[in-house]
Amino acid sequence: MLTHKELKARALERADVKDEYDRLNEEFQFLDEFLKARAAAGVTQAEIAERIGTTQSAVARLESGRGKHSPSIATLKKYAHALGCRLELRLVREKTSRKVKNKTSQTTEHKSRLRAG
Repeated sequence: MLTHKELKARALERADVKDEYDRLNEEFQFLDEFLKARAAAGVTQAEIAERIGTTQSAVARLESGRGKHSPSIATLKKYAHALGCRLELRLVREKTSRKVKNKTSQTTEHKSRLRAG
């Protein structure tokens, strides 16, 4: 019988599994930020719920990432504000091969250069 570590290593050898694992890892890191902030503030899910006008179960769904719908940016801002934090949302360029560029990114880069120049 395989150990969890061996099973994970074997599964991650498949490109499709590795891609999904990496995609989910970003989501879990994001959710972990919320959990760490709440723990650092010493606040319970029920207290967060009261501060933002929702239920404890809604906060639990938000923190687990298993909700039926993704939370809105407004909800995430409320959650952050209830902890004395602010939400920062930013776009980070993907690491891609320089040989491969799609037409959308080329068009966007071209428009950006026109505006900047």
